[in-house]
Amino acid sequence: MNASKRVIDPFVMGFWRLLDWQLSEQQCVSFIKQCIELGVTQTDHADIYGQYECESAFGAALKLAPSIRDEIKIITKCGIRPALAKKGLSGKANHYDSSKAHILASVQQSLKHFNTDRIDVLLIHRPDYLMRADEVAEAFQQLKQQGDVLHFGVSNFSCSQLSLLQSRCDFPLVSNQVECSPYEMKVLEDGTLDQCQELGITPMFWSPLAGGKLFSSKDEKAVRLQAALQQVGEEIGATSLDQVVYCWLATLPSKPSIVLGTGNIDRVNAAIKSKLLTMNPEQWYRIWQASTGHSVP
Repeated sequence: MNASKRVIDPFVMGFWRLLDWQLSEQQCVSFIKQCIELGVTQTDHADIYGQYECESAFGAALKLAPSIRDEIKIITKCGIRPALAKKGLSGKANHYDSSKAHILASVQQSLKHFNTDRIDVLLIHRPDYLMRADEVAEAFQQLKQQGDVLHFGVSNFSCSQLSLLQSRCDFPLVSNQVECSPYEMKVLEDGTLDQCQELGITPMFWSPLAGGKLFSSKDEKAVRLQAALQQVGEEIGATSLDQVVYCWLATLPSKPSIVLGTGNIDRVNAAIKSKLLTMNPEQWYRIWQASTGHSVP
């Protein structure tokens, strides 16, 4: 089954750290509008972000400017259940819950948080070792029929886990959100990106800057990467190291989507401008070599 039309854009605005940005509701509205003006109209969330507070904060901003809702797409996730006593959650261990009942309840809660009538894309946040694929597919089907969710995908799934769930769904999954950066390249080796190409699925990359390690860490790999990114950046005309990283990721043939995690509109603008850059295979592999510490065979 091949997803014939791309649903996820090349850049998505991530709101995991929304509360850390300490924006007022009106400032959040302004930031969203600025992103829209730059062409970044898709937003990434999860029910648990900010200990279940981020979705509501984003929804409060949307309530101030309801017309924005039709200009953006909301991507959110469910399935992680942390042991947060103050939230009235039972249990003493963080755990996963991919049951139909939990998925349906999570979506209704997210709809309420966002002050909206639909979620554009719903992802299962982490692979659940107790996942019953038929039950997840039933939940997806019900949500789709109700119009509560338009598209579905997964996050951090292995190839076999995604294949299992896809085999139970009558419609194509649209994304697998995974970690990828020049510092963390596991998905280049484990078949994830090959599968995305095969099925026409858009991989979404979280932590594309390795949580800042690419710029601030002093470990051996980071230092090698900083030098290589600087060198390649000068060659391709980049104005910042993050532009080089985004260009490197965008060069991958799986045509990934990159989740931006910044609340600084200037950095969002710089990310968008990275689409004007190109790098050749030698430059791409020079960065790969800096990460691995050795040449290709």
